[in-house]
Amino acid sequence: MLTDRPRAAELGIRIGRLPSGPTGSIVDVPGVGVGHAAVWRDEADPPAGRGVARTGVTVIDPGGNCFREPVPAGGAVLNGAGECTGFLAAAEWGLVEAPIFLTSTMQLGRVFDAACELLIEEEPAIGVEDVIIPVVAECDDSFLNDARRMQVERADVAAALAQARASARSGAAPDEGAVGAGTGMSCLGFKGGIGTASRVVPSGHTVGVLTLTNFGERERLTVDGVPVGRLLPPLPPGVPAAPPAGSCIVIVLTDAPIDPAGCARLARRAGLGLARTGSTAHHASGEIFLALATGLRAPRGTSPGAAPVQGRDLDPYFAAVVEATEESVLNSVLRARTVVGRHGNTSYGLPVDEVAALLRAHGR
Repeated sequence: MLTDRPRAAELGIRIGRLPSGPTGSIVDVPGVGVGHAAVWRDEADPPAGRGVARTGVTVIDPGGNCFREPVPAGGAVLNGAGECTGFLAAAEWGLVEAPIFLTSTMQLGRVFDAACELLIEEEPAIGVEDVIIPVVAECDDSFLNDARRMQVERADVAAALAQARASARSGAAPDEGAVGAGTGMSCLGFKGGIGTASRVVPSGHTVGVLTLTNFGERERLTVDGVPVGRLLPPLPPGVPAAPPAGSCIVIVLTDAPIDPAGCARLARRAGLGLARTGSTAHHASGEIFLALATGLRAPRGTSPGAAPVQGRDLDPYFAAVVEATEESVLNSVLRARTVVGRHGNTSYGLPVDEVAALLRAHGR
């Protein structure tokens, strides 16, 4: 669902100290692209139709051939009530060998199958020289989407992957809000979905973050330190609210020469960015983070020649992850329009004008 709603920066919200990249998104990292495919249907229940679909797929492509040149990676889990295929292999080897795929919980298997088929068609060595385990991560969109139906098809995954590849070539900022995997997600009591942001560190390298947001309670929503969720009027009596848990996936990408151990440390800092927006990592919520660094890519089976950024030199990158994660969550909520889903369940768009007034009143 395309939107003309403002991003955080367009409202004058300035998160942290580091500057943003040209588009303020993860595609500011050279070679990176993002693609979406939304699955939006209003049909009768089977057998007459396929039910109500508010779901989709989002792909983050690090660029290049990830099988021939895997990307150094590391991950972290704040609360593990979720799934991310390929996470264990990335933790063991410190590498990611395919683009990143995001979707809804019950569609994870379908997206994994389609990802394998599509990547096999592109690279004849997959399954011959070695197998792959694509990274497919999920959040639960069943408040709006009919999760009892297998809604996502191979064509949706193919469309998102193709758009990600085109995005990497064009450098255009990706859509945010209720798009792709974010179509049916809710965040901090309002409509959530896809958000992204970037930061440029003093070394000149870029850190980009993309979030799939589906977590938190309305009363905890915090925007640039202002307790917006407590200050906004409550929902009318009898209006059902989205459940307060459901997960958040955070993907971090940088062009810096950072090794897998450093990537894991970067990924862990995403939790600090989520906390600044109001996350408390509910019992039933899965906060799963993965960081990739293209600066130490090397041909498959070889070691990179450059020295990694380590120790205190990582501090600017840590700050960049925290700032960009916070801003990407805000973008996911600010950019998302109201969506009505199954059984009339409604996830309301954040009232932007009222939020802007509250921020001005607090000197932001």
